[in-house]
Amino acid sequence: MKKNSFSFHVDLDAFTPASQEDKAYMVQMRPSSTFFKDGVKRLLKNKVATVSFIIVVFITLCALFIPMIYPYSYDQMLGVEPGKPVDASYNNLAPFEYGLTEQDKMEAGEKVFPHIFGTDEQGRDYFIRIVYGTRISLTVGFFASIIVLIIGMTIGAISGYCGGVVDLIIQRIVDIIYSLPDMLMVILLSAVLSEAIKDAIEGTVLAKIGTNIISLFVVFALLYWVSMARLIRGQILSLREQEYVLSARATGAKAGWIIRKHLIPNSISVVIISTALQIPSAIFTESYLSFLGLGVNAPMPSLGSLASAALNGLSSYPYRLVIPAIVISLIVLSLNLFGDGLRDAFDPKLNV
Repeated sequence: MKKNSFSFHVDLDAFTPASQEDKAYMVQMRPSSTFFKDGVKRLLKNKVATVSFIIVVFITLCALFIPMIYPYSYDQMLGVEPGKPVDASYNNLAPFEYGLTEQDKMEAGEKVFPHIFGTDEQGRDYFIRIVYGTRISLTVGFFASIIVLIIGMTIGAISGYCGGVVDLIIQRIVDIIYSLPDMLMVILLSAVLSEAIKDAIEGTVLAKIGTNIISLFVVFALLYWVSMARLIRGQILSLREQEYVLSARATGAKAGWIIRKHLIPNSISVVIISTALQIPSAIFTESYLSFLGLGVNAPMPSLGSLASAALNGLSSYPYRLVIPAIVISLIVLSLNLFGDGLRDAFDPKLNV
């Protein structure tokens, strides 16, 4: 039956139920997501940050697992055996060279694991010392950043939320610490604390860690929390006037509960970014303190102490300085680039 074009009757054929294919085509909803998932997607799109993260993970895994399977230890002096004369042919070997005893074993048909980076002046395998130095640097950087995070986040949250006299006193302390010359204070505190705590930790588990490492952690706890505290304080100052904070106050919530449940979770992006950028700073600080002799205790190696020891034979064995310097640069550069990628991915102000 032909429909009149000028009729005002409703065309019922236009209201037939849509099929599932029609619904799927017409309704294209964005899948549900979270702030963290969106941040990870943006981070993975940043190729520089992704490659930097892969490099850091690879170096960390090597530092953790290579000592488990490597045939030499970091303090093993090759060619030194009880009751036998010292074999000096193991000292100052170039990469992939062998001592006289190892050459005899190879001529007899035995397999000898090569010295990838050679040996040092005491006949210790240099590759495993680089691996242990990397482990020490990464461990110090991680734990120092955790210390800075805990202290800075706590003080910054209290300063920002309480305000008034409390904020004024804390910020003046922060200004005083900022006015101190960083490098001079780090060197002085490390030298003084390493002597002050020597007797206190003797005979305890902390003695195995060494006085220099413990003093280094104390230095970070005393000096390096100020930047984190200021960042957290700025975030808390902007968040404490929000409606959900006012609602929590109206219901009788205490200040500590509001900071833990509302303010810190909403500042988590700043916390993650600041912590990621703090790790390379801590590694660099540990490296130059070890270079000056205020880092890890001998015979435990550090990248900084290895570079310092290499200065004595710089003209004859320049690779001993170049290798730890490259490892330090690679770790610090990768962590900095990854931290920049985290900031670009998780900072809401940059993704509006």
